[in-house]
Amino acid sequence: MKHTPQSSLLRWYEKNGRHDLPWRLTDDPYKIYLSEIMLQQTQVKTVLERFYFPFLEAFPTMEDLARASLDDVLKKWEGLGYYTRARNLHHAARQCNGALPTNAYDLIQLSGIGRSTAHAIASFAYREPLPIMDANVKRILHRYYALQTRDEKKLWEYAYTLFDPEHPFEFNQAMMDVGSSVCLNKKPLCESCPFELWCEGKNTPHSYPEPKIKKIKPIRTRNIIVYQREDRYALMQRQTRFLSGLWGFFECEALPHTLSTPLGHITQSYSHFTLEADVYLSLKEMNDEGFEWFSLEEIAQLSLSRADHKVVSLL
Repeated sequence: MKHTPQSSLLRWYEKNGRHDLPWRLTDDPYKIYLSEIMLQQTQVKTVLERFYFPFLEAFPTMEDLARASLDDVLKKWEGLGYYTRARNLHHAARQCNGALPTNAYDLIQLSGIGRSTAHAIASFAYREPLPIMDANVKRILHRYYALQTRDEKKLWEYAYTLFDPEHPFEFNQAMMDVGSSVCLNKKPLCESCPFELWCEGKNTPHSYPEPKIKKIKPIRTRNIIVYQREDRYALMQRQTRFLSGLWGFFECEALPHTLSTPLGHITQSYSHFTLEADVYLSLKEMNDEGFEWFSLEEIAQLSLSRADHKVVSLL
């Protein structure tokens, strides 16, 4: 075999790749699709240990997912965060009537499937010769070609240049593994990298890409009021884009002029802000339009945000 960056990568993958990951041991496009969505913003260990298998047990096929209610899907996604992923997953299952398309062009038409995800599903399930572009692959390309500027369009051009169309499955899996175990963000192991001979940025890897300007995460201050009527509590299913579909207690900026008992304080960090909330219990009557009343046992069956789970723990 000719010694090229591609052949070096494939040899590295044969020896060091994570061949035992369950979504690499199947050609089922649904199981591959599910893994791709779960692995967005979430570590492999977390997905494997807590979410992937329980979700498949609840919804073994794409058809099962399409027939399920959004409430049931969100409940199984609970704790994984970034719930838009679950809503898009459910919507996509219904869009395609429980049968995923067999090529990237049609896959990208479904809710929540971007170009890289479509390429991943197509290359892993159908061996379509297309490169992928997750965060790890982006970092490799930036360093390999010594690209400082973050330019998505340009990066795709370089992805195709480096890509091995004869081995789409192995090449893409290998790129992800090199990015997660060798071409690390903070302490890259350049001497162990299969691209060491060709990498233009290996001497100053931290220069590529240029560092992102860190934004200060804002703090959102709120009051959460738990309205109680006998042994039942008022919750509303959220309709806003953020946490849509999840159930939650009444939340407001200014505390209403009603007699409320302090329950405690919660802090919850989200990707784009941190919630600081004082929690109160109120036995006063409320305008319960849009709210439903549940016992604690019933609340345990609802899909809640982590913040609302913390509120339940204060009751």
